Amino acid sequence: QVQLVESGGGLVQAGGSLRLSCAASGGTFGSYAMGWFRQAPGKQREFVAAINWSGGTTYYTDSVKGRFTIAKNNAKNTVYLQMNSLNAEDTAVYYCAATTYIGPPYGLASRYDYWGQGTQVTVSS
Repeated sequence: QVQLVESGGGLVQAGGSLRLSCAASGGTFGSYAMGWFRQAPGKQREFVAAINWSGGTTYYTDSVKGRFTIAKNNAKNTVYLQMNSLNAEDTAVYYCAATTYIGPPYGLASRYDYWGQGTQVTVSS
């Protein structure tokens, strides 16, 4: 059983940056692909970014390309989401998730086996 704990959320002004972290325990982190999803009030959970098991391949939803960067440190059992140029539309609860799937698509929430509890990101305009 894998436990995932997110941190790094908070309140930031539009145009600012945040770095989210997701620490994993209880499993073989290096064998998992990792994803970040978010859910805004009244909206469905949506895919943000994913990274394959080795950290060598990344995937992003169009709205965050060029602004967000996902990275995976297998030695530290941690995945990161660097978020730059934040805007109000980025306000949401952000969740990290782990999957044993070794290939795309990684944008489907149903493909993930383990989820964190979420961390709130609020961007003020």
